[in-house]
Amino acid sequence: MLKYILQIISGPLLLVLLVWLGVESGMDEKAAYTLGITGWVALWWITEVIPIPVTSLLPMILFPAFSVLKLDEATTAYSDKLIWLYVGGFIIALALEKWKVHIRIAKIILVYLGTNLNKVVFGFMATCFLLSMWISNTATALMMLPIAESMIHKLKESASEGFNKALLLGVAYACSIGGMATLIGTPTNLVLSGMIEKSYGVEISFYQWFIIGFPISLVLLGVCWWLLVTLFKPGTAEIHLDEIKRDDVRYEEKMVLLVFGAVVFSWIFRPWLIDPYVPFMNDTIIALTGAIVLFILPSKDKKVKLMDWDTAKNLPWGIVLLFGGGLVIAKAFQDSGLATWIGENVTLLQVLPYLLVLLLVGAIVNFLTEVTSNVATASVFLPVMAGVALAMGVHPFPLLTVVTLAASCAFMLPVATPPNAIVFGSGKMAMKDMVRTGIWLNLISIFLIAVYVYMVMGPLWGIDITFFPAEFMNK
Repeated sequence: MLKYILQIISGPLLLVLLVWLGVESGMDEKAAYTLGITGWVALWWITEVIPIPVTSLLPMILFPAFSVLKLDEATTAYSDKLIWLYVGGFIIALALEKWKVHIRIAKIILVYLGTNLNKVVFGFMATCFLLSMWISNTATALMMLPIAESMIHKLKESASEGFNKALLLGVAYACSIGGMATLIGTPTNLVLSGMIEKSYGVEISFYQWFIIGFPISLVLLGVCWWLLVTLFKPGTAEIHLDEIKRDDVRYEEKMVLLVFGAVVFSWIFRPWLIDPYVPFMNDTIIALTGAIVLFILPSKDKKVKLMDWDTAKNLPWGIVLLFGGGLVIAKAFQDSGLATWIGENVTLLQVLPYLLVLLLVGAIVNFLTEVTSNVATASVFLPVMAGVALAMGVHPFPLLTVVTLAASCAFMLPVATPPNAIVFGSGKMAMKDMVRTGIWLNLISIFLIAVYVYMVMGPLWGIDITFFPAEFMNK
């Protein structure tokens, strides 16, 4: 009980301490309160003394209470359009789960991959990767783990222990890597998009993120597979493909895939096929339209729709609150002047090459995420790094993107990500196996992400990463 009380009061005490330190350092009062409030929220996020979604409501209360933001400014973030993009996308994902489209994909892959267990590991990883681009990483891991365990059981007499470890770790890691590929793949991507729009007035479209996120995630998937089969050497085994039931694709699967395909097509090709004719259209409207269509279209049994409210209620509403809390913090950093103050006072980073800064920041975020929520980490670090970019006089987008991607690449510990925890919880995985594989993946991903973003973001997004844009100065 004493420990719990200390954890509770540590948040307000940290606020008081940080406000005092901020004012003593010459910080504006609003900036000092922003620092203190962020410290309180971050501490409770890390310790989880109360549920993370509940902590995420604190910014809506504290920023108006200390006159940093007006109440309507704080509450608006919790209904941001990017939150509704997530809601629409997740409802579509729930429809895919409801009609077991993921099992269909897994069956197809197993039929075509044959008896080479290296290929089977890759097939499972590719399935997890593709699904987690559109479905939450957690849901994908929960769906694919029973299928992987079933495969392990079928091959228990002919497959090696190395295959079991490679397959299970492959499921966990591919779920996290796949989420990096699309804007809706993992909440951290949307936190970045919302922060950029709030801070700089720039919208990051689904297509813009895809051309950055998909290539690097594809490379990381290949590296991850190579590392797993090299370390664990799955080998070969006899797989009876005739045992895999090859039933016909159901009407409901076809219709859900049709709606899903139309939404993805619209997201990717919106700049060329939709925007010139329907200028008010955006990714959020596309996602919500697809979700509503699923509630309208009937299944083969006319009494049942492709999506129903009982299924939709399973949407993880806690993430919505976490989004909102992160967006409020980002706005407070900008409006209070805290981001500018941090930038002006971070003198060490100003003299380092931009690529080295990307590597250092990526490493800090990556290893911090091993023990904290990746969304919470991104929500705290993104506004800070915006100030650092201003101080360095460089474009903030590469730095913010590295923070976001690095937050999705924690592979060492079970607590780092939900997919890691789910796979470790199966009881078939030793901690040492996850750590020895994860440490290499962490280091490789930090290097690849930093170098990749530094080299390709400028040409792909048409920006000069070596200068801080003048139009961002007064945002």
